[in-house]
Amino acid sequence: MTAPLEVIEAPSPNFDARTAPPQILVLHYTGMRTGEAALARLRDPLAKVSSHYLVEEDGRIFRLVAEERRAWHAGVSFWKGARNLNGVSIGVEIVNPGHEFGYRAFPDAQVAAVIDLVADIRARWTIDDGRIVGHSDVAPERKDDPGELFPWKRLAEAGHGLWVDAPPAPGLPLAQGDEGAGVFALQAGFTRLGYDLPPSGRFDAATRDVVIAFQRHWRPATVDGIADGATRAQLMALLRLGA
Repeated sequence: MTAPLEVIEAPSPNFDARTAPPQILVLHYTGMRTGEAALARLRDPLAKVSSHYLVEEDGRIFRLVAEERRAWHAGVSFWKGARNLNGVSIGVEIVNPGHEFGYRAFPDAQVAAVIDLVADIRARWTIDDGRIVGHSDVAPERKDDPGELFPWKRLAEAGHGLWVDAPPAPGLPLAQGDEGAGVFALQAGFTRLGYDLPPSGRFDAATRDVVIAFQRHWRPATVDGIADGATRAQLMALLRLGA
């Protein structure tokens, strides 16, 4: 029998009632200089932000809001047809300074704790692999977290989330300013995966934001907003998995 997950209770007042059972798991980084500062902000009633959990770099897990309640972590967001995801998601903040304050690799102890926490959450709720995403996936126009250094592949290898290693596909890269059937197909693929990107056939700023978010999650070697062959191959392979 698996031992219960060790969780430190750190209640936040920043929550309200859910609109539905959780069906999406959103991973964030804290984006603050220290974990202590992040924890204090997530518990500050004036900040009006929170998450269900916070995972420190040393692997400690703090519970701020009960899973049965709505934490205020995702803001304006979208995934697989659902908007404003706080009501249908669980939010996990992972301590990391983020791109603004010295983005760095996530320590092994922290990643192991995140994997254990995700497994624990999924034992209670029906959350499909295709609905385990980053904040940047659900809000690509304004968020970068948890970013390209988060080991999504390791999480997927532990049984949580989607991953595929696809060989690059032929074809010219698609970039902002391009138009045509190739762009339309790209946008349709991202929409099928879960992003909010109605196909127009025009590679606009919103499309670039989605490409960057996708690369941060599924093609982190190069995050440049250009849909090259490797990016498109990853997308098509994920869709074939039934995402």
